Amino acid sequence: MTVDPWPFVTPGIPDGLFERLPGIPLTQRETRLLMLSYLRLEPDSCLWDVGAGTGTIAVEAARLAKRGQVIAIERDEEVVDLIQRNCDRFGVKNVQIVAGLAPDCFPQLRRRPQRICLEGGRPIKEVLLRAWEYLAPGGRLVAIASSLENLYALSEGFATVQARSLEVVQSVINRLETRGGHQIFAAVEPIFILSGEKIA
Repeated sequence: MTVDPWPFVTPGIPDGLFERLPGIPLTQRETRLLMLSYLRLEPDSCLWDVGAGTGTIAVEAARLAKRGQVIAIERDEEVVDLIQRNCDRFGVKNVQIVAGLAPDCFPQLRRRPQRICLEGGRPIKEVLLRAWEYLAPGGRLVAIASSLENLYALSEGFATVQARSLEVVQSVINRLETRGGHQIFAAVEPIFILSGEKIA
């Protein structure tokens, strides 16, 4: 029997507990907590995690929506295997991993989402617009931007679809880290989190 490395109901799994690959992005714990709070998952939610990367959001969301399903979409086959290993590590069984390019793979997905987490995809505005078509009425979409270009494109996208209850927040977080013989505060990558609801 595999021991759960994070045997708590609280989200916020430390980054170091996830398996990683060089060059593959990992949504850091503090940013992940903010994103999960804006997703407002329900126990039976279906979430599309677009550009799932290491799978941190997929794992955390699957643990919160135990009766639901997470569909993790990732274009890189090697990264798909990484997501599966992280799902296995934390014992989550309600994640379906789709190797595909967003938004082209959207028509192949069988379950309509109540929540969408947009972590990647190009061009990002087009991915948002196409994802919005599949989002269930009353559903929520949460997207992240780490560049001015993506922030602008996502803002335009949310305006185009006339998202309700639009929220934008920029995370500014510092962690205490030990480096050599010193403890210093190191900045977590600043990121914008945008969220909005689809009118029923």
